[in-house]
Amino acid sequence: MKQHNFTSGSIMKQVWTFSLPIMLTNLLQISYQFIDSLWVGNLLGANALGAVSVSSTVIFTILSFILGINNATLTILSQHKGKQEETALKQYINAFIVVLTVLSGLLGIVGFFLTDKILIWMATPQSMIPDATAYLQINFIGILFLFGYNFISTVLRSLGDSQTPIRYVVLAVILNAILDPVFIYTFDFGIDGAAYATILSQGISFIYGIWDTLRRKLVPFMKPRLPKLDEVSTIMALGLPSGLQMVVISAGVMAIMSVVNSFGSDVVAGFGAAQRLDSLIMLPAMALGTAVNSMAGQNIGAHQWGRVHDIAKYGVLFNLIIMVGISTFVVFFAEWGIRLFIGENEAVHFGTDYLKIIAFFYPFLGINFILNGIVRAAGAMFQVLVLNIISFWIFRYPLSYLCSLWLGDQGIAVGMGLSFVISSFIAFGYYKFGKWDKIELESKKI
Repeated sequence: MKQHNFTSGSIMKQVWTFSLPIMLTNLLQISYQFIDSLWVGNLLGANALGAVSVSSTVIFTILSFILGINNATLTILSQHKGKQEETALKQYINAFIVVLTVLSGLLGIVGFFLTDKILIWMATPQSMIPDATAYLQINFIGILFLFGYNFISTVLRSLGDSQTPIRYVVLAVILNAILDPVFIYTFDFGIDGAAYATILSQGISFIYGIWDTLRRKLVPFMKPRLPKLDEVSTIMALGLPSGLQMVVISAGVMAIMSVVNSFGSDVVAGFGAAQRLDSLIMLPAMALGTAVNSMAGQNIGAHQWGRVHDIAKYGVLFNLIIMVGISTFVVFFAEWGIRLFIGENEAVHFGTDYLKIIAFFYPFLGINFILNGIVRAAGAMFQVLVLNIISFWIFRYPLSYLCSLWLGDQGIAVGMGLSFVISSFIAFGYYKFGKWDKIELESKKI
């Protein structure tokens, strides 16, 4: 499979061709929850769907620290790829494997035993707690599988290969689609069956990914060893703020979920269905953010700053074109999309109104993904952490809460949408006037 060198060639073509496979891969990954939600919502009802929605928020929050460490992979490896430093690539891949394995195990254990306390803190409706607890704890058992195959995909993208990860995700999705109805309905495992299907599918995909990359020599692995202190220090210097950045985002989502929960089970179910569609709608912007991160990283490593700024320009342009089109589509087909998951009229009514309001703000959120991806590629992890603290805790959560007091449940979407607009201007301000392009990766130590 071809691995791209982004330090030469047409940037517009590279942004498009490199991001398309990432969009498809992300679409397939999200289809885990999409398929789970379809089966749970239709076979087990709105209450069970709400439990899955709450659980998914918690899972992402507890695991977000490792996701942040994984995000640092793109920056470090893509810059060394741009510098054509093969030995450094091997050493850092080995170091990431060790660090992520240890951290995923620790967070999996902590998450498993704190499930009840987290759900209570989120003001989860009492009727949803038993299902949410079971779903969460089973997912924590399979945390290593989830991060294992995601890590392989991240490494390949940093090397310029966004196509190979598709095959690993396709395998997992097919297995999940088959196992979901079998475990939920045929074996009568209920909501537990959806969780079992997910972790088993991810586990098989992870094992296949390891075998495939070794067989085809897609990644420059080295003989496993304990990483050097300076390697771990650099990883943690970038990974700690990147991980905290993900924690800030996820905790902000949990805080917003507590506002949603205060309106009762119908709003929780409607919001859960809307969030499933939200995750699909934002795929292009998220994929573009990942693509420009890897592309900019290679060019920063090669000191091609003109190309870095062109990557940002084309990333934002493609985001605006795609997201405006998607937003228009959402306005007309919101109710149909919500009814794919739930049939209760009150829940459908809230979910439909939420999507129609927030659709107009999607392009602004996409700008954040692009510009944050560019500056993150330079190693500006702490700065992006600060930007996300401002975005979620100074604007998004307070505005959602205050607008919900003013406008009722519709205020949740209004507040979130306004925060998207404000955050995009702040992200642009840092990209334009910040000193992120002066950062030296080699000086990053803890």
